Amino acid sequence: MSSGRPDTTPPGTAAAPELAELAGRFAAVATANVTRPYPYAPAHLLRGPEDLVPPRDYHPAFYGSYDWHSSVHMHWLLVRLLRRCPDRVRAEEVTGVLDRHLTAAHLAAEADYLRAHPSFERPYGWAWLLALTAECRALGPAGSGWAAALEPAAAAVEALLHDWLRRATYPVRHGVHTNSAFALGLILDSAAAAGRAALAEPVVAAVVRWFGDDHDAPAHWEPSGQDFLSPALTEAEAVCRVLPRTRFAGWLDGFLPGLERGAPAPLLTPPVVSDPTDPQIGHLIGLSLSRAAALRRIAAALPEGDPRGPVLISAAEDHLAAGLPYVVSGDFTGDHWLATFATLALDEGPPGG
Repeated sequence: MSSGRPDTTPPGTAAAPELAELAGRFAAVATANVTRPYPYAPAHLLRGPEDLVPPRDYHPAFYGSYDWHSSVHMHWLLVRLLRRCPDRVRAEEVTGVLDRHLTAAHLAAEADYLRAHPSFERPYGWAWLLALTAECRALGPAGSGWAAALEPAAAAVEALLHDWLRRATYPVRHGVHTNSAFALGLILDSAAAAGRAALAEPVVAAVVRWFGDDHDAPAHWEPSGQDFLSPALTEAEAVCRVLPRTRFAGWLDGFLPGLERGAPAPLLTPPVVSDPTDPQIGHLIGLSLSRAAALRRIAAALPEGDPRGPVLISAAEDHLAAGLPYVVSGDFTGDHWLATFATLALDEGPPGG
């Protein structure tokens, strides 16, 4: 049985490639996926037979790539690659897709849908919508039309976030889409660049309220069988965005004691992926990639000379080497989303920066 791996250097035998080396392949798979209407997994509540309509009727911009959030972040990936590696992608083709999808009419419909379904894609898809808006604005004049078209949807997300954070008593800590820490971190990276700087205050307050007193994370329980996010590392990554270096270093002492000696080992060791073609087991590929990005960022947030830094960087390299060969495999199970998380692990700077 094929492992699903593309023809790339085996893990651990060479330094990780630069994003530019993979940009063309990532752009090709993203372009194919955002324009592919099926298979599609709708998250729309059916109130009656009249709701049985093609996904594109509800989501004229984000109808492809299997589900709404994957479509949003694969659009983010296309804009990111245009900005970071414009000479490595088929810019005319990518721009054509974005021009067709990110129109004022299409995104007005997406904004209307978000307002009419206030828990839809909360908070993961919301965070990626802001990241996409930030990336379009960061692209400059070439992205200004897309950014303007996204404005109503970004405004809808901002209002929904304010309302949710006002009402949410507890965070969601598991390792899939509804994880609170990952989304809040992504929003902190993107809000100002998306023109939503006012979101920083309530999001920082939520991070401090939910995670500021945490200690002794049960990281030895990780991973769960369908995680693509690490509950412990997403939390630490969110907290490192809001605390100064020395305070964060102290917080991390209590949250993940023993990092300097390589503990807890399950958190620093890439997960075993027994079947990359299984939609849920295959999430563990994404876990390797999201952990790589989180480990690198946490290391960068520590004071210079902190002995945990090299441990975290080494673990990040191991995770990247384990996950990267699966990213463009020809299997839609992973191809519809993994390149985004590979880019987070490979690229420098936050999603909108």
